[in-house]
Amino acid sequence: MAVNSSTHLASPPLRSLPRSSFAFFSRIFLHPVSPTGFPRRSLVSVRAQAPTPDGYGSKQPLSLGESGPLFESTGSPSSSSVIDFLTLCHRLKTTKRKGWINHGINGPESIADHMYRMALMSLIAGDLPGVNRERCIKIALVHDIAEAIVGDITPSDGVPKEEKSRRESAALNEMCQLLGGGMRAEEIKELWTEYENNSSLEANLVKDFDKVELILQAFEYEIEHGKELDEFFHSTAGKFQTDVGKSWAAEVLSRRNSRLTNRHN
Repeated sequence: MAVNSSTHLASPPLRSLPRSSFAFFSRIFLHPVSPTGFPRRSLVSVRAQAPTPDGYGSKQPLSLGESGPLFESTGSPSSSSVIDFLTLCHRLKTTKRKGWINHGINGPESIADHMYRMALMSLIAGDLPGVNRERCIKIALVHDIAEAIVGDITPSDGVPKEEKSRRESAALNEMCQLLGGGMRAEEIKELWTEYENNSSLEANLVKDFDKVELILQAFEYEIEHGKELDEFFHSTAGKFQTDVGKSWAAEVLSRRNSRLTNRHN
């Protein structure tokens, strides 16, 4: 699903941020995602700066070349990079999934809500031959992470698949630069690319969880709002790749069909 820029909640005022030596996202949060959904190039321009008397750091953004060290001596991302990255990921919590908005669902789930339940699916799935369950959890947690910048693009938005992938890849690269590069950033890129390309057993399974989560949420909204959201069931029919995905989807469909039968009797 996708999201309009209007669905982003207002960013917290600067006075609510911790008084620290880190310059937070003045350019990211004061200048939201462009109407086209493509990331603004100023995204990674802010870095750790010496504090000013007010405790927030210089108001002038630094280029990456002028920034302080991106990594601690351990090789881990610096505290500044981590907090910058997590602050951007806040958008995943506040951006509502557009497919539900288009169907008149009040208070719909966020992108982060969707990813979280997919991670739970990966956690509780039984052991499968050749499948690394821990890797499935990681893939579920990052598969939509680029939507913090580009939004949740759906077919109804009229964006070609290749363009959607290009936007998301560019956004992911910027987010990983914001994190400071290094091993963790490379792992996120690898996990995202694996999912995008459907190139492993783990990716196959998480792709199925993505669809199972979608139809389960649709079923729950049908119950809660008294709607029939056929579109989401039709669009996923016959597209499950794994036995687990097929089994879980069949259970959701069985419960939905029983409910529909009871309603019509």
